[in-house]
Amino acid sequence: MNIRPFRNINRKKTKVINVGNVKIGGDNPISVQSMTNTLTTDVKATIKQIHEIQTEGADLVRVSCPDEASSKAIKEIKKHVDIPIIADIHFHYKRAIEAAESGASCLRINPGNIGDRNKINDVLQAAKNNDCSVRIGVNAGSLEKDILEKFKEPCPEALVESAIRNIKILEDQDFFNFKISVKSSDVFLSIKAYKLLSEVTSYPLHLGITEAGSFISGSIKSSIGIGSLLLEGIGDTIRISLSDDPVQEIKIGNEILKSLHLRDRGVKIISCPSCARQGFQVIDTVKILEEKLSHIKTPITLSIIGCVVNGPGEAAMTDVGITGGRKGNNMLYLSGLQKEKVLTKDMISKVVDEVEKKAFELENNQK
Repeated sequence: MNIRPFRNINRKKTKVINVGNVKIGGDNPISVQSMTNTLTTDVKATIKQIHEIQTEGADLVRVSCPDEASSKAIKEIKKHVDIPIIADIHFHYKRAIEAAESGASCLRINPGNIGDRNKINDVLQAAKNNDCSVRIGVNAGSLEKDILEKFKEPCPEALVESAIRNIKILEDQDFFNFKISVKSSDVFLSIKAYKLLSEVTSYPLHLGITEAGSFISGSIKSSIGIGSLLLEGIGDTIRISLSDDPVQEIKIGNEILKSLHLRDRGVKIISCPSCARQGFQVIDTVKILEEKLSHIKTPITLSIIGCVVNGPGEAAMTDVGITGGRKGNNMLYLSGLQKEKVLTKDMISKVVDEVEKKAFELENNQK
């Protein structure tokens, strides 16, 4: 009963690379990733957070490797997780080599900051030897000195020039298993940079608005920036950068993809903002249902509408629906059709029951 998208997004066909067992680019699903904020050397805490991130729906996870102990800790972490790990490397080329040898599936580096060509070659050789991909991470806050001098300030053209320079470094060493990002905390700068880069390269692009901010402001900035690019068919993997729990980054990332019909995972709730017409407390009901249905991964649409103004129309387009009625007599819809009246006191348990039944039915149909 899912709503057919009004517009189909034509994604730009990019090269396909492997990040562990996840394929990035081409026709492959757009992946969602986050980054742990634990000390990587605290293996137990890092494993716990990785599991939380993965449970929320992450395809990839990144860990920081600022020192030797952190990069070598990946070997032990890998024994307890089954999601590809990306090692975040800055400046010291040995950390990248250690991470690749410890089992990282990808290295996030800026080749221009790694050092001379011999050091870069050693990193790329380690990546080749260990079937490890690379992300070229260009950031407006850490552009090469000569590029900044040339353009006077971070701008889209400066980010793209840095990206092209780093692409050539890898290509000159016959290394092609990489993706690229050109991030900024400014939405307009990021959008323009990614659009320019998409015109001059076919390597897969990692989208993000870096240092986006707190949960609300960062989610809005990321939704505008990343959503605008995805609408134009640009982007192969995304990360929402929030000053918040990494699990929240995955929630927002998946919601962006679900809103654009680029990913179907879990329960998609269509709900009204509530008003004086509501037959039950819509806001509280939605919050409770989000929590009680968070375990469901099968794509299902659920409408929670407080009155009969828009309720029947929305319910007609969802798998399960509730429309508020008088004196606590609310109408339950299944597959778009009226089913039965449900009292407000029984409504949440009834909706959970019906959504779980629908999930079970859909899962069996797919087998």
